[in-house]
Amino acid sequence: MNRRDLVLQLGSMAALAVSGAPTAFAAGEDIVIGAIYPMSGPSAQAGVDAKHAMETAQQIINEVQKIDLPGAENAGIKSLGGRRIRLVFADHQVDPQKGRAEAERLITQEKAVAIVGAFHSSVSATVSTVCERYGVPYLCADSTSPSLHRRNLKFFFRPSPHDEMFSEAMFDFLDHQRKQGKSIQTIALFYEDTIFGTDSSNIQRKLAGQRGYKVVADIKYRANSPSLSAEVQQLKSANPDVLMPSCYTTDAMLLTNASTQLGYKPRSIVAQAAGYVEKSVLDAVGDRLQGMITRAAFALDTAGRRPSIGLVNQMFKERSGRDLNDQTSREFMGLIVLADAIERAGSLEGEKLRAALAATDIPGERTIMPWSRVKFDASGQNTFADVVLQQYRGKDFVSIFPTAVAMGQAVWPMNG
Repeated sequence: MNRRDLVLQLGSMAALAVSGAPTAFAAGEDIVIGAIYPMSGPSAQAGVDAKHAMETAQQIINEVQKIDLPGAENAGIKSLGGRRIRLVFADHQVDPQKGRAEAERLITQEKAVAIVGAFHSSVSATVSTVCERYGVPYLCADSTSPSLHRRNLKFFFRPSPHDEMFSEAMFDFLDHQRKQGKSIQTIALFYEDTIFGTDSSNIQRKLAGQRGYKVVADIKYRANSPSLSAEVQQLKSANPDVLMPSCYTTDAMLLTNASTQLGYKPRSIVAQAAGYVEKSVLDAVGDRLQGMITRAAFALDTAGRRPSIGLVNQMFKERSGRDLNDQTSREFMGLIVLADAIERAGSLEGEKLRAALAATDIPGERTIMPWSRVKFDASGQNTFADVVLQQYRGKDFVSIFPTAVAMGQAVWPMNG
């Protein structure tokens, strides 16, 4: 090699190191997928549950399973010689900047070819921009802010519904109850001050005006606040027909406890999931949330209609000691969708993976979700991700809306 060729080769290697792009893999080497979740702090249980969900999907992808899901029929990624998926988890600690740093580490040091995340929409917002810069797909498994897919990012993909879709289903349900003769006139919005709560309240405020519901309380609070007593006093004074909270785990618990202490008993709750489907919340205050309604992208009680639901739930429960819920089902499907794209791409190059994700078209019956299909629009959003509403009764959630998937009638109001 002459001096000029050596300089060019060293320059190319330096450019690659600066860009952080994943280097070529040796034959048979595992395929690294980064997963960014809250593994410590107030939302740590959500991160632990996400890890169990994604490891369940990893098992299905890496081993032959008798389940009608993409990737279950082969051991590993067949188009890449049976190479296995290896998950590398990172803790964002509910801090968008920590999430940004961890995304860069996963891409440049761990050589992740794609990243899945991140529970908190505020973290998904920063991580997805990092992925865009490096040309690495970001599979948004569970963050629901509507603004996330409206930023003209090429490498952003979200199989599950967002809060605009969820909120529209909530108001469809309220309209349906009105038609059944129920008196529903007023609502209260209660939301945390990050992108999740802000986006959720914006669409709910808009829909309330369009559908003829009066917003009698519009309360924004600081996420992970030490006290919500003043806010609960406002709710108690407004006394809405429906309380619509957008809260993560600790805040959902705090709101429920403060309501008990101050003697406020909501007539009905229609929640934006998040903390209201977390086992830790239901174990701690579920006795006071009986009859609470939440939106969902998953319906465990429909397992009789789709055998894969029960089979996957059993595998997940063996790892976690709990059933799949709205969050963990989406995290599970996120990795399944990503692995399906890797299989079809037959490559780990970022642009080819992006193109394969963009071409995704999975029939709904080949998922564990009540979705029509998985097919992304130009913004990376799956517009076929149908929504269900469920009511918490005893220790379980019962699907109550829409009628096509309902497994029971709604009890309304929850506190008559």
